[in-house]
Amino acid sequence: MEGPLSVFGDRSTGEAIRSQNVMTAASIANIVKSSLGPVGLYKMLVDDIGDVTIANDGAPILKLLEVEHPAAKVLCELADLQDKEVGDGTTSVVIIAEALNMERNNPYQSLQKHAKL
Repeated sequence: MEGPLSVFGDRSTGEAIRSQNVMTAASIANIVKSSLGPVGLYKMLVDDIGDVTIANDGAPILKLLEVEHPAAKVLCELADLQDKEVGDGTTSVVIIAEALNMERNNPYQSLQKHAKL
């Protein structure tokens, strides 16, 4: 006979979660990073039923992503709020949030970058 069934699922804490959040934020930022600016590249997205969307703005790109990770959802919601409130800057706000997340969770890496200057 096995032990009691856990209805809450597995919980992770500490460094493992921080590193997952940093990697997830970097992945989301890398998706939209190449669409930033006046020479930004277009992205072609295909959904489950085969509809094709071509966009170079972060808002539609992130709306069409199907994300499950909580940190990725936060970044997608951040871009959506930026689009609703301001109407522009969705890609920039995701990239800035990713940079702040990286800076906060990897302070020694950022110190090494500054030391090289």
